[in-house]
Amino acid sequence: MSNALKLTVEDNVPFIDFEREFDFPVAEVFRAHRDPELIKQWLGPRGLKMDIDHYDFRTGGSYKYIHTGPDGVAYTFNGVFHTVRENEFAIQTFEFEGYPDVVSIESMTFEDLGNGRCKLIGHSVYPSQEARDGMAQSGMEGGMTEGYERLDELLGSQVRAEAR
Repeated sequence: MSNALKLTVEDNVPFIDFEREFDFPVAEVFRAHRDPELIKQWLGPRGLKMDIDHYDFRTGGSYKYIHTGPDGVAYTFNGVFHTVRENEFAIQTFEFEGYPDVVSIESMTFEDLGNGRCKLIGHSVYPSQEARDGMAQSGMEGGMTEGYERLDELLGSQVRAEAR
């Protein structure tokens, strides 16, 4: 797949925007964001093991997961799903436990492009410019790019399996 991540980090504003197209229908991309068994297979950079403490992708639900690197270092993330509308939209909080008290609010819009394609549009708001800059410099773009490449691979393998 050749759909590139478009990450926008403007000067002097505490937010980050992103867009990514997928060669799969909205329902499949949404399902991959909702189902914890699928989340474990694509979220985050390659080479990290993912364990999910809990993951309840619904309005009022919450999540907590741990990525562990090959060096054994664990990175724990948690948040709350404030609004989830099936195949359309989600608002959640996002917190890396390595930086407590820095919680971002993120929205994701799942847009149908027709012909079995969709676009994911995201907006993340941080509590300060410093927090936003730290996230932007953390390797976020590389991690998101790899994660979405993994999502393409996962959905592609499911389509091929269903075709058999």
